[in-house]
Amino acid sequence: MKRFILVAMIIFLLVMSPSQVNAISMPCSMVLDPVDQNLINAKGTALVYKVQLFPPSFARTNISILAVHLPEPSNYGDFDSYEGFAYIREEISWRFRLFPTPEQTNPTWAGRFDLITADMENVEVQVRLSNTKTKKLGPMVLKSNIDQCK
Repeated sequence: MKRFILVAMIIFLLVMSPSQVNAISMPCSMVLDPVDQNLINAKGTALVYKVQLFPPSFARTNISILAVHLPEPSNYGDFDSYEGFAYIREEISWRFRLFPTPEQTNPTWAGRFDLITADMENVEVQVRLSNTKTKKLGPMVLKSNIDQCK
């Protein structure tokens, strides 16, 4: 009888315990792939990890993006820059500017955002076109989902 109760409790704990299937372990990184398959050289990466910026406050999540071989933003219309954009559908989004390196042609675009307090589940990370004067956010060029974070 004791064995039956022990087995029943173990099964109950396994069935009722919270699942960690959707949780990511940090730090992790993901490859950002082009939305337009004609951009064969365009790629990016996003690094996601916890940072402790304001001790003794709690850690925040950082998303850092590096993107390479992107076309000139003006090739897509009235855009002059790229931005990192991450969001949890119907909940919250984060937007941050990516800055080009000083190369004359094909600069590397990079930027980061350090103040995320939300749980990083079902997050999509994108590189999008941007107009810095009008603050207009354009279409996405690269993207990935946090589920791809390794």
